[in-house]
Amino acid sequence: MKLRLNRIEHYVLERTLIGVGGAFAVFATVITLIDFVELSRSVGVRAEIGFDQVLVMTLLNAPTLVLLLLPFSFLFGVLGAFVSLNRRSELIAMRAAGVSAWRFIFPAAGAAVAIGVVTVTVLNPVASMLNARFESMRAELMQGYGPTTPRALWLRQGDIHNQIVIRAHQRVSGKGELTLRGVTLFISTRSAAGTLQFSRRIEAAQAQLMPGYWLLTGAQEATPGAAAYHFDTLTIPSSLNGDSALERFASPTAVPFWGLWRAIARTEQAGFSATGYRLELEELLATPLMFAAMSVLAAAFSLRLIRLGGLAALAGSGVALGFVIFFFNELCRALGKAGAIPAFAAAWTPPLIALLAGFTLLCYTEDG
Repeated sequence: MKLRLNRIEHYVLERTLIGVGGAFAVFATVITLIDFVELSRSVGVRAEIGFDQVLVMTLLNAPTLVLLLLPFSFLFGVLGAFVSLNRRSELIAMRAAGVSAWRFIFPAAGAAVAIGVVTVTVLNPVASMLNARFESMRAELMQGYGPTTPRALWLRQGDIHNQIVIRAHQRVSGKGELTLRGVTLFISTRSAAGTLQFSRRIEAAQAQLMPGYWLLTGAQEATPGAAAYHFDTLTIPSSLNGDSALERFASPTAVPFWGLWRAIARTEQAGFSATGYRLELEELLATPLMFAAMSVLAAAFSLRLIRLGGLAALAGSGVALGFVIFFFNELCRALGKAGAIPAFAAAWTPPLIALLAGFTLLCYTEDG
């Protein structure tokens, strides 16, 4: 199979990448400005921070927001590039010379797939790391300005012998460590038949996660039908570490691509549902296909000959269909999070439908 691009395909691919880059620059600029204003309003007026700190927070948070709109960069970029080629009659000359639209659309779709792979494997982990720093910085600046009523935190750990459900009133901020206050541990023991039976309850003023165990301070232990015992300090074995435990407080979008498999395994091992992490993983794996689908869809809606008229309406229809696919993707995501449909179907259905819609229109345009 010949993979080398000729001059026409190389030229169209170059114009396409320029269009996508321009659309991406516009989206990134607008999103950054909006996020800067929002952070100035929500954080700046409360924490009394300067312009430089708001700018740093904006730059840390912007990559995550920009990556969410990358499919639209391909939609608008490819659409703008092909409409420009059409208006300058370059597409007419190419097709009059016998060059099929498939020849210069597939390289653009291939480039979209390559950019999608780089986005998932490189840009997503970097954006997740920057977003984690942003969340930490915002939490530190907003300390004391949040809600007065703390929200309970829940953890769960277990092995073949025991299952422990941990409830805490407050989490003490710290990098790489976990300290909880107002802690209650519900410990169940697994019987020979495999069923869990509640065995004891421990309440502690503070619990600090150490390597291999919880260090409880001011603990009081009670078992069914027996008196309570008080301990100044008490240790409970733990299969968690700082990173895996803190993952329970992070949304699936905050976990980098390379850490999702670990998050899924640890979440299921602890007895929680990993639907959110599985859905995020499937959506990231489907990202290259979504980029390619948006490219094919945009190109298909911009190939109508300029002399036939109606190009603007057709291009507008392509943009409208792109937004429909976006909302359909959000609907599938909501259904996937609720467990109504499998995570695989929720993540892969929208890009497949977009790709098939683009191919259908291309077949109709090129082959009648």
